[in-house]
Amino acid sequence: MDRRPRVVLGVGGGIAAYKACEVLRGLTESGHDVRVVPTEAALRFVGAATFEALSGHPVHTGVFTEVPDVQHVRVGKDADLVLVVPATADLLARAAHGLADDLLTNTLLTARCPVAFFPAMHTEMWEHPATRDNVALLRSRGAVVTEPDSGRLTGADTGKGRLADPREILDVARLLLARPDALPRDLEGVRVVVSAGGTREPLDPVRYLGNRSSGKQGYALARVAAQRGAAVTLVAAHTLALPEPAGVDLVSVSTAEQLGKAVRTAAADADVVVMAAAVADFRPESLAEHKIKKADDGSAPVVTLARNPDILAGLVADRRPGQLIVGFAAETGDERGGVLDHARRKLARKGCDLLVVNAVGEGRAFEVEENTGWLLSADGEERKLPLGSKSQLAATLWDVVFQSLRR
Repeated sequence: MDRRPRVVLGVGGGIAAYKACEVLRGLTESGHDVRVVPTEAALRFVGAATFEALSGHPVHTGVFTEVPDVQHVRVGKDADLVLVVPATADLLARAAHGLADDLLTNTLLTARCPVAFFPAMHTEMWEHPATRDNVALLRSRGAVVTEPDSGRLTGADTGKGRLADPREILDVARLLLARPDALPRDLEGVRVVVSAGGTREPLDPVRYLGNRSSGKQGYALARVAAQRGAAVTLVAAHTLALPEPAGVDLVSVSTAEQLGKAVRTAAADADVVVMAAAVADFRPESLAEHKIKKADDGSAPVVTLARNPDILAGLVADRRPGQLIVGFAAETGDERGGVLDHARRKLARKGCDLLVVNAVGEGRAFEVEENTGWLLSADGEERKLPLGSKSQLAATLWDVVFQSLRR
């Protein structure tokens, strides 16, 4: 765009309305022009002055303000994206049935851009047939209604219905601005396993062999798959700084052995397995019981390594009929060939259906927000993956997976 992206941030009247302030700040700090449109109930939780200070725009709830500018029509028509954070059961119902009794519901009717609802309510409300029908109706019209998180709710209650982490909401918002069609509900009924992060192989009680994987790509894959309707199990190694993707079953592990066991268990009835984790090829042959001390003579200890089992190759060997398996390869060129040369040999050796190849090095693939690479398929097709957010790469991969599942 040759201008700042225009985002309308609708705020529903739930206790989670305060988290909309984090979303608002994240959007404005990353260069978006944000107009906040709350409901009257939302202003009982967060005052208009807060939203005005953070957005730089006046805040109204009704249609009888700035009448000459036809605000009830213009706000939605001018938007590049509409987010509703939080989307309460009442607001979902009003949106689904086309009510237009305040500025926000008028905006939802006039918007011709992507519209995304981020639900927040008690579990019983989220699971009620009326809410489920309203969600299905909104999705059938092209709106994105994300899966809520699970966790602590109002009071002492715990369950599904918690608002997604603001960082996750921001990620979805940026994805939809970059690619409005990134989150169709095309994976409903598909069971998915994704591995993420980097394993750690202990050397002594303090040290370990590890790698630089942050887990961001694996989490993006799990998040996008869940919001496209898949039932997702995420097996994650050392990704404590990342928000848990909403609507995903998380299994936390540490070593390659633990990750392999967890993935094999989850893969037993999965339709798709995506091995995005950076799994250690080697581990110390023995674990020192005590911290290894510096020798008085200045010599360095010798560490003998043992090979870890090849998890991806094992999954391919044990796959059930029709199961699709996707591998990831972090490669560098050397005297034996370039990145793609190594990747092609790895694809043939592993036997997986698809292989995502990342050229790694300083500022590439690991510990960064964007990613690029190539997608290789077992039938010889090779596709360049353009530089973009890790969620964009995830959406592209799920497009290919969906087409493969339909064959």
